[in-house]
Formats: sequence, structure tokens, C-alpha cells
Amino acid sequence: MIDTVTLLAFIPAALALNLTPGADMMFCLGQGLRSGARPAVAASAGISVGAMVHVTLAGLGLGAAVAAMPWLFDAIRWVGVGYLLYLAWGAVTRGAVPADAPQIPAARAFRAGLMVNLTNPKVILFVLAFIPQFVDPAAGPLLGQFLVFGAILSLGGFVINGAVGIFAGRARRWLTGSPGVTRALGWISGGIFAALALRLAMMERA
Repeated sequence: MIDTVTLLAFIPAALALNLTPGADMMFCLGQGLRSGARPAVAASAGISVGAMVHVTLAGLGLGAAVAAMPWLFDAIRWVGVGYLLYLAWGAVTRGAVPADAPQIPAARAFRAGLMVNLTNPKVILFVLAFIPQFVDPAAGPLLGQFLVFGAILSLGGFVINGAVGIFAGRARRWLTGSPGVTRALGWISGGIFAALALRLAMMERA
């Protein structure tokens, strides 16, 4: 369905995008610092699933609705801002999870990553701008091509963001030797979530 030359051009482009620090990577970093490596990897998985939802919507043509209706874009965006601020407040008030405490459930971290990605309408606009450059209408169904390219992009993001989360989780284990440090890590991760909320709040549709 997709020729080899196109795939070989897409993969390094997708990898370069995955390696570029962004909101998803910073979210996994904050999750790793606060909760540990396993929840951070689960959050990365949630982000990747959310990305595939955006890809599917873009492939079905529904992404044009987000681009054309400012109120829908803003409604989704402000839900995301509110959710990130909720996570920031929880991190600041409760601090990082002590290294010897039970980690938060992976399912909860997965839902957090999924929610953060789904409530970022810029993702679907990015998908609409990036993937069509590699889509060939003569090569077969457009949705199928969107899904293939989206899977490559999401898999790369899962691996790289997950690796960042694992690194942060291990650093947290080395640092959480005292209540003061645990509290400081909570403030750091809360600051990351709050900064992401501010970034989303200031986002423009263009």
C-alpha cells in the first residue's frame, strides 16, 4: 500500500520529531519524577494511544472540524488546561511518591497520559500538517495510510518518551531519601505540569 521509498523518508522524519522535546516528553519526565518509571511508561503508552485517536480522526476528515470551528478547539484546549492544573496541584500538595511506597496503578497513569494527549487539539492539527505530506491517494485508502504512518510515529514516541520517564524514575529513586527531597520533587513535577498548562492556555490555533 505504501512504497518503500516513502516509508524510508517518513521514518527518520518521524524519529526526529519524536526526539524533539515537547509536551509529551515533558509530561513523562514529570510523571517519572513524581511517581516512578513504571507509571511514566504507562503514561507514555496512554499518550501514544491518544495520538492514534488523533490520527484516526484526521484520516476520517474530522480533524478539519477542529481546524474550522474555533469554539471546539478552545473547548478541548481549556479542558486540557484544567486537567494539567489538577495534576500540578496534586503533585505540589502530595509531593513525590516515596521510593518505598506502592507506585500509582499503571492504569491510572495510562489514563492520565491519554487524557493529556486527547485534550491537546494542536496534536490533530499537527497530524493534518505532517502526515499528508507522505500520503499518496493513488496508493490506496487514505485512512489506511494515515494509520500506518501514525503507528510509526506513535511507536517511536512511546519508546522515546518511555525512556525519558524511566530515566526520571530512576533519578527519583536516588533522590527520595528524605522528606524534603520528596517534597521538592513534587514541586518540580508540579511545576512541569503547570508549565504545560500555561503553554496550552497560550496556544494559538494558527
